[in-house]
Amino acid sequence: MSLPAPVFEDKLCPPDALATRAAQLPRPLVFTNGCFDILHRGHVTCLARARALGASLVVALNTDASVRRLGKGSDRPINPLADRLAVMAALGSVDLVTWFDEDTPLNAILACRPDILAKGGDWPIETIVGAAEVTGWGGQVHAIAFEHERSTTRLIDTIRRSLAPDTPPTD
Repeated sequence: MSLPAPVFEDKLCPPDALATRAAQLPRPLVFTNGCFDILHRGHVTCLARARALGASLVVALNTDASVRRLGKGSDRPINPLADRLAVMAALGSVDLVTWFDEDTPLNAILACRPDILAKGGDWPIETIVGAAEVTGWGGQVHAIAFEHERSTTRLIDTIRRSLAPDTPPTD
């Protein structure tokens, strides 16, 4: 007996279909992006806050090659893109998930033309990629304050130290 694909897989959207799929979502449309390598409480809280700013949320993930170019470490991402996409799509706060291989999500932002661009509070608004474009077409840009100080890098360091207690943190 073959089971149907999980419903959340309907949220996966290749970049070349992003403009069409995003146009079908309720507005105001919120856009955010990131690596989301090992999902933690800080991530899901920020995503829920971003979703609350509008009627739908599009999340764009860095491809594995794009993550590596960010300089997070030679072993990053821990989880491959396909897994990160599936986990992101399974979240109730997320309406559509896509990916980008470039160093920034600007092409994805231009494709879906969000009403609201949101990033975590560690991003000053003036440095958020796409901010000028979104405000230029009348949209808003938000840096969502952190409620839970979490970091994938710190989480990985904690795991490594528990396996090798004499290893100094990389912070």
